[in-house]
Amino acid sequence: MNTVMITGSSSGYGLETARHFHEQGWNVIATMRTPRTDVLPQSDRMRVLALDVTSTESISAAVAAAGPIDVLVNNAGIGAFGAFEVTPIPTIRELFETNTFGVMAMTQAIIPQLRERRSGAVINVTSSATLARMPLVAAYSASKTAIEGFTASLALELEAFDVRVKLIEPGLGPTTRFASNGESRIDPIPEPYVPFAERVMTGFQEQTAVTRESDVAEAVWRAAHDTTGQLRFPAGADAVALAQVR
Repeated sequence: MNTVMITGSSSGYGLETARHFHEQGWNVIATMRTPRTDVLPQSDRMRVLALDVTSTESISAAVAAAGPIDVLVNNAGIGAFGAFEVTPIPTIRELFETNTFGVMAMTQAIIPQLRERRSGAVINVTSSATLARMPLVAAYSASKTAIEGFTASLALELEAFDVRVKLIEPGLGPTTRFASNGESRIDPIPEPYVPFAERVMTGFQEQTAVTRESDVAEAVWRAAHDTTGQLRFPAGADAVALAQVR
């Protein structure tokens, strides 16, 4: 029976992905900074582990406790929404520590066992902000775009060992906590930017093509089973449309 390890499983895309793989009969290792089991199925195929992807010690402990895995889903991430001009440098570093270096550290910890078995997959969740220019997410977009380049290169590097590396590119998820969490990390929009920001927010609110948690879970499932060499898997109607334009 296959085993998947998913980071950032307490809510949103990670939580739905954990549920989806469990429903399909997989063993699931759902990781999160503060473990909680009340949102996940109670099953001997579902394990919850503490994991902070910004901590080397936490990563080592979680990987050791998880045992052999077949698929790693790097989903854990944080957002930041606002004018770059007032985005504190510590906030930018925080974004990269989780969204970029956290993904790299988790991947580096898992590669040896996948390479030795010559099987398995690493699936990195980025964003539709990498598919088109989007305002007021400059630092966030940079942290995710770095993972696009990282994943594309790593896919070629691990291909010789039959380890597959994939990208999931979700669109706007209004039912996730991304927007509220992102706004909390940046100072209020400065007055010169307010008219522009209001237009942007109105556009987001009026957007009808969006991404559901299930869209991402299904895209991760497809990526985990893909053997065609496809690298990118847009998730959600809005992300699919952006990918087609690009």
